[in-house]
Amino acid sequence: MRKLHHLEASPLDAVSTIFTGATVRTMDPKLGSAEAFLVRGSHVAAVGTEAECRAEARRLCPAEPAVVSLSGKVVVPGFIDPHAHPLMYGQMMSWVDCGPAKAANIPEIVALLSEAAQRLPGTAPVRGYGYEHRNLAEGRHPRKEELDQVATDREVYLMNASGHGGVVNSYTLALHGVDRDTPNPAGGEFFRDADGELTGELSDAACNILTGVDGVKVGHHGPNFHLEDEPEEHLRQLRAAQEKFLQGGVTSIGDCQVTRRELDMYLRLSARNELKTRVSMYLLSNLLEQTIEIGIHGAFGNSHLAVGGIKFYADGTLGGWTAYFPDGYVGDPCRTGQLYHEPGEYTELITRAHSVGLQTATHAQSPTAIGMVLDAIEAAQAAFPTEARHRIEHCGLPSPEQIVRMKQLGVYPVNQPQHYFNWGEGVTEAIGTPGERFNPLGEFVAAGVPVTLSSDAPVAEPKPLEAIQAAVTRVTRQGHRLGADNLRITPEQALAAHTINGARALGREDELGSITPGKRADFVVLSADPLAVAAGDISRIAVLETWVDGARAYAM
Repeated sequence: MRKLHHLEASPLDAVSTIFTGATVRTMDPKLGSAEAFLVRGSHVAAVGTEAECRAEARRLCPAEPAVVSLSGKVVVPGFIDPHAHPLMYGQMMSWVDCGPAKAANIPEIVALLSEAAQRLPGTAPVRGYGYEHRNLAEGRHPRKEELDQVATDREVYLMNASGHGGVVNSYTLALHGVDRDTPNPAGGEFFRDADGELTGELSDAACNILTGVDGVKVGHHGPNFHLEDEPEEHLRQLRAAQEKFLQGGVTSIGDCQVTRRELDMYLRLSARNELKTRVSMYLLSNLLEQTIEIGIHGAFGNSHLAVGGIKFYADGTLGGWTAYFPDGYVGDPCRTGQLYHEPGEYTELITRAHSVGLQTATHAQSPTAIGMVLDAIEAAQAAFPTEARHRIEHCGLPSPEQIVRMKQLGVYPVNQPQHYFNWGEGVTEAIGTPGERFNPLGEFVAAGVPVTLSSDAPVAEPKPLEAIQAAVTRVTRQGHRLGADNLRITPEQALAAHTINGARALGREDELGSITPGKRADFVVLSADPLAVAAGDISRIAVLETWVDGARAYAM
């Protein structure tokens, strides 16, 4: 796997600063914990006692270093969120929040959307997000007739919390010429009731109708959440999202579905010198041939903006009941979900990426889908014996045998424990008792498979401390313990999963993920120690400061 290397020496006139008085959790096994560290320019120069850091500062430069006393605070490496959707998240922040904290039933959702419709100018679309149908009092998706109460003269779209689809009103369907006889697109569905009438629910590639004639189209390569706004509005959304990541202590992000919309915005933000976080972009798989054709064979970019690899989809989402369970869902035996590609086609795509050294990151939730991914990676490695450090995103329900195969193949699962924190009960309602194993982090650790945590924002908020708590306790927002104790991991393992293991998942452990001399000076100042407080209190720890390249990027 080709890695990004950005360990250039700091300039001779770089500022030296000693940070002292803290408990420093370096996440470097050779260094352990420390009381101080020296930052010179954009890099860590020394770690140890204050005296050791002062000695190294004098060796590097005769000028006296600045000293920052952290007065008993705790320092950890900058959190790494290797699977998120920042622009989508920023866009959701401008939509109507219809999540469980705002609406417990469908009439309350209709009321929220109706209020927004009255505020919006002219016939501007009404967009909401965050509902999870199993959390609603009705236990079902809203229908188009219910969204017709919001507006009949403009588009209304209510996105499911999973981001893989949602519900539209009758106007939206008619505007785009969708009726009961419209065939389902490859990789998506217009849902119908028992009489064949459209319900208004749509998923994945069916969302292409929402992006307009000139908008991003993804075909059967994934869900289409790439709704267009004016470029300046997208930039505002991306800036707002970036601030939220920094508030959570996140310094590096893997954007796990980049199309021309995202790439354009990152380039614009970078050109304006406003990209504060580091971003590794995973281009959507329908761009694979273009990526190879222009010569991007492996990681490419700089320390703030880089191409990390290619994003694939094997199946859908548990939240929208589109993850592939061929025997049907316990909650609805008529629904099986879908595979985005036939196994042979998918293997060819993975092999094509692997052959040129591109890392792949494949969304897969069900055992069938995960098995298809592992088969494809094994075939690609046999044909081209090289390391690409392939990833499985979410990796919700692997069998024990598949976990062993992941270890053998060097596959990295990238999990989101906030998913089961927010709606773990819904997984068991959907697929029954096997759902108790959702995200079996403890089984990964036992098998020697590295655990990596992420948010999948906007599916969950970019709050690493909340994710760490969920991984340690497996207690949901409703207070239920999900699964057996052997599925939990320790606070140390969870902190590593959101720092150094996240860096490894991005192929950037040489420069990120730990407070180690020579690495980038990305770190977070916390109000308490996540390795010392009670497990149920980890998410209450405050992120006081976030530093990127030795400069404060956020302060509470």
